[in-house]
Amino acid sequence: MIENLNPQQAWDILQSDASAVLIDVRTKMEHLFVGHPPQAIHVAWKEAPDWQLNSRFIESVRQIVPNPNTPILLLCRSGQRSLEAAAALEKSGYSHLINIIDGFEGALDDNKQRGHLNGWRFSGLPWQQS
Repeated sequence: MIENLNPQQAWDILQSDASAVLIDVRTKMEHLFVGHPPQAIHVAWKEAPDWQLNSRFIESVRQIVPNPNTPILLLCRSGQRSLEAAAALEKSGYSHLINIIDGFEGALDDNKQRGHLNGWRFSGLPWQQS
């Protein structure tokens, strides 16, 4: 089962469960230049410029998190790619998956801009840029 938590709830899990792993599924450029939580491990679900699925996604996650019962939190820009990635991990046998709703940048506001309504950065949680 995939659990959907807001950024603050996800942060609380990361603080209370040392075994939990945070995976940032955005593109390499998003991870580097838009920013990311300090402990996030980058494994792209899709990659620009063609937005093809990363055929090595599951394999890459297995190398990082070999135990299928480890809590894995997944983060993307707005919560959609991370949900897709969580579903793929669930199909491959992972059992404790958490999708971070609203993602790193959050939903679009009335001006079609992110970061003003919700998301990891909007919540004031730790993040950094490369």
